[in-house]
Amino acid sequence: MIKTICIALLIVLSGCWQAKPVISLPSRPNLLIILVDDLGKEWVSHYGAADISTPAIDALARSGITFTNAYAMPQCTPTRVSLLTGQYPYRHGWVNHWDVPRWGGGAHFDEKRYPSLGREMKNAGYTTCIAGKWQIDDFRVEPDALTKNGFDAYCIWTGYESGVAASANRYQNPYLYTKEGSSTHNGEFGPDVFKRFIIDFIQENKEKPMFIYYPMVLTHTPFVNPPDSKEVDDLGRHKAMVAYSDRITGDLVKALEDAGVQDNTLIIWTTDNGTTGAITGHRNGFSVPGGKAKTIESGINVPFLVSWPEKISANRVSDALIDFTDIFPTCLELAGIPEKKQRDSENERFEIDGFSFRDVLIHGDQSSQRNWILAMGGGNNAALTENGVENQYMFRDRVVRNKQYKLYINSKQEPEKFIDLLADPMETTNLLDSLHTEERMRHFHQLREIIPTFPEKDSDPKYTPNPAQTWDVPITEQSQVWKKQ
Repeated sequence: MIKTICIALLIVLSGCWQAKPVISLPSRPNLLIILVDDLGKEWVSHYGAADISTPAIDALARSGITFTNAYAMPQCTPTRVSLLTGQYPYRHGWVNHWDVPRWGGGAHFDEKRYPSLGREMKNAGYTTCIAGKWQIDDFRVEPDALTKNGFDAYCIWTGYESGVAASANRYQNPYLYTKEGSSTHNGEFGPDVFKRFIIDFIQENKEKPMFIYYPMVLTHTPFVNPPDSKEVDDLGRHKAMVAYSDRITGDLVKALEDAGVQDNTLIIWTTDNGTTGAITGHRNGFSVPGGKAKTIESGINVPFLVSWPEKISANRVSDALIDFTDIFPTCLELAGIPEKKQRDSENERFEIDGFSFRDVLIHGDQSSQRNWILAMGGGNNAALTENGVENQYMFRDRVVRNKQYKLYINSKQEPEKFIDLLADPMETTNLLDSLHTEERMRHFHQLREIIPTFPEKDSDPKYTPNPAQTWDVPITEQSQVWKKQ
């Protein structure tokens, strides 16, 4: 009798096991990218800033990895396009800042000509959201630009649209674009609107894999007082804006916690370039003028923090080399898309310059795929020609570095400065005429040998021109003829 009961019980249990098989699948995290505008390490207390406290950002850093060698580009447009595409500016062509809503000229981020992170994440099954700053499309001309780039939900400052005075406002009474169109949000503070939009998105989609891209408008000029702040000078208002960015960071982390998804959410917190040159901070005993638009370390070596409680141990510091082209392949690999250096879309083949740093997150610095990182010169060195927007220089100046040494390369593709960053973090001494040791000579040659791997001519922005508009800037240069060597 007992034997019969046991056999029957085993049959029942076997049926249950067959009905509900245990399948082990790789965990796909939610992804939240927070990109602060114009903020260097000298304004994050976790990185040694002396003039401010950023407790929420510091707490996020302690929960995961602090990167010390992460390169952005020195200005807005090149950094953001590199993040979206996984390509360097010499390849995607947005070498210089070009403010599409303000200057037009038919230019836009043509999703048919580029890989696009939002679209890739959407295709991978993620529910996608963007809030904050875009500025590489004019929503008057392309109202579906964000949808075409893969975003299900969006709340965006339009950028300054020529001829629309209200569109200058990103802070008080912001002029924002959503699925309902563009309008002024009277009585609101723009960063609060973006924050609420993201928090609502998290609550509504917490049962799905989420990809959230939050390119903040803070802390970019104009210097303003956030709510509850009454500072009277630019430095005071700048500090208040940084503190408000910190508060928003904490609110978003809490929203993930409240939704029960924080443990399986990977957060990248970083900035698009250094602080505006109008502001000086202090860090690790040095006075640090803002480095925006320059390829000095304070302009391009940005704060870069990654938290993922389920997978990344806390309180790690990494000197692994990463740059903004690496964000694209890392997100794709985390989404379960195999890393490839070429990606095909429609009739285009896209080259990817970045390398996934997923294994650095999971296994440690020894898993880095990089021996060098790169940043290219900033500024508004672009103009409209009869063939579209072009960059001023055939070959834009750039820097390459390893963990210790940095090589400046001029527009003639020649070494210009060689710096030992460990001995000289403020970059005061050019060692090009002091290559007297075997170690210096070896590192110099290693970095110099990267120069021939670059195309001899940088790309210009690639796009099928949008229809001409009355606010387009005039053609001022003759295509290719105006370029400098």
